[in-house]
Amino acid sequence: MPISDTKARNAKPREKLYRIADGGGLCLEVRPSGRKTWRLRYRLDGKPNMFTIGDYPGVGLGEARARRDWGKEVILKGLHPRDEVERERRERNLESQNTFEKVAEEWYDKRSSGWTDNYTNQVRKTLDNDILPTFGKTPIREVGAPEILELLRKIESRGAPSVAVLTRQWLSAIFRYGIVTLRTDADPAEYVKGAVTRPEVKNAVALNDQQIKHLLGQLAVFGGYRTTQIAIELLLLTMVRTIELRRARWKDFDLEGAMWRIPKEDMKRQRQHLVPLSRQVIELLKELKEYTGGSTILVPGMKDPRKPIHLTTINQALVRMGFGGGKFSAHGFRATASTHMNENGWHPDAIERQLAHAPDDRTRGAYNHAQYLEMRREMMQWWADYVDGLRSS
Repeated sequence: MPISDTKARNAKPREKLYRIADGGGLCLEVRPSGRKTWRLRYRLDGKPNMFTIGDYPGVGLGEARARRDWGKEVILKGLHPRDEVERERRERNLESQNTFEKVAEEWYDKRSSGWTDNYTNQVRKTLDNDILPTFGKTPIREVGAPEILELLRKIESRGAPSVAVLTRQWLSAIFRYGIVTLRTDADPAEYVKGAVTRPEVKNAVALNDQQIKHLLGQLAVFGGYRTTQIAIELLLLTMVRTIELRRARWKDFDLEGAMWRIPKEDMKRQRQHLVPLSRQVIELLKELKEYTGGSTILVPGMKDPRKPIHLTTINQALVRMGFGGGKFSAHGFRATASTHMNENGWHPDAIERQLAHAPDDRTRGAYNHAQYLEMRREMMQWWADYVDGLRSS
């Protein structure tokens, strides 16, 4: 006769252990101490066995019967329920160890050694601010496409669609790393590819002669820091990217040899870049050294001289000089020099090499590097003289 909850609750201990049968091998074992335990009696491979389900009343009658039915299904497969419980426990432990954070940090540690400092900082910031607070403690197998899409929409809604696109790419890379290290089976970030898109990138606007003259005139009366003025002129005359100027250190400059050697770790394409220095640039650097020569950084920030000039400082200065409203940005200095050089007949390969654009052919690129260096010296001096001509006209 099946046991009732009342009967189980009222069962009293005796001098010896006894069992009250419920049915299907389930019984309630009552010990002299008063402890009551649900047990499942079964036979496997012709041998009697006993599986402990749990203590009453912590495990109620309904739950005990459900575990009995589960155990009987396991036994039909030729397995011991206790072995299956242990296997499930190991799987849970493994899942708890394979949280998204654990896999993500392992991926970051293995991959970041090959990244630039700027890219490494960008990934680290996104991990710490967005990805890990959202998914960190969740087993990686339990992170799904809907949750990923929700995070991407959240990042996009704060006005950072480009960060959202990069976040999806980094999430996908983490999941792929989890797949090859056998911590997960799928990349749910792949399913939301295209859900967020980058804003259209507008080509940098090049300044014409009249606009360059206007810029130089505004620089002459600019009320900001002299170091910011010099930084703007250096961008105009050297054709480097803003980030390359911000990362620049005094040790990278050879003023006597008229050469700026930008280390590969500071370059977008991880290749050392040579910037021939015109006479005008050398004079600007000598003046700048009077202001910042005590620092390792070429153009340190005013608030914290241990860090470079802020990424918005130059563009904000350009806005104050009348180049706001999307008309022009610091990136446009490269386009300005390139346009004038092309219009004045300088060799396209020399211009591309000075812009640090990667050539299509590596062998051709190495040949051009040697062939065009002297031409680039002439070209950069010509450009500085051209700008000086506009200044005095």
